[in-house]
Amino acid sequence: MEAYQSFAQVYDLFMKEVPYDEWAEYIEEIWRKFGCDPKLVAELGCGTGNMTTLFAKKGIEMIGIDVSEDMLSIAREKALKNNVDILYLHQDMREFELYGTVDCIISVCDSLNYITDREGLLQTFKWVNNYLNPKGLFIFDLNTEYKYKYILGENTFAENLDEAAYIWDNYYSEEDGINEYQLTLFIKQPEKDYYSKFEEIHYERMYSIEDIKSLVEEAGMEFLAVYDAYTFEDPKENSDRIYFVVREKGK
Repeated sequence: MEAYQSFAQVYDLFMKEVPYDEWAEYIEEIWRKFGCDPKLVAELGCGTGNMTTLFAKKGIEMIGIDVSEDMLSIAREKALKNNVDILYLHQDMREFELYGTVDCIISVCDSLNYITDREGLLQTFKWVNNYLNPKGLFIFDLNTEYKYKYILGENTFAENLDEAAYIWDNYYSEEDGINEYQLTLFIKQPEKDYYSKFEEIHYERMYSIEDIKSLVEEAGMEFLAVYDAYTFEDPKENSDRIYFVVREKGK
């Protein structure tokens, strides 16, 4: 089954503790640090539209791109509920197309780790470079090898709520840097007294800082910084998420 198909139904339920407001504030701090005052921003892997909605409510024109139509359906409903106008595009990050250039492109919540081959990530970076305005910023996060190896590893995670439950069996291969999530979902059916079972498999790939620097350069962009997530400090040995800041060199 396609990743984020059944999970889309309960994604926000299980992600309710994620501090999206703090994530947005951190990106705004990066904008200020690097002199970026964006009016038009695109998000790759926008999911159910939590970040796009937050920025749209701040008056920024937003474009959300995701490969899951199920996630985008929820994102569109969220935009209507919050009375914001957001353009959502059902596209693969590796071959996305925009109607013009934008001031900044962002990608959070390890969306880019889902691109499991180097050529695919390079192609994504090239499209980013193509659609950024001169000197525009590309801000994205990645899960680290530390997280895959020591936090997720060969572990099982579970959560049981009234509306749904999940069992997440995790496997990480150091040899090829691939992390596999085997996700079993039990989702309560509306107005029914039973739960339906769904299964999905997700794959992510670990990329080193040097990998990213090389790909950024190959794509024709300028590497500016990498930070331990939500700080302006250098990544640490036990950083589980890191942020990259990249700039378009000038067309």
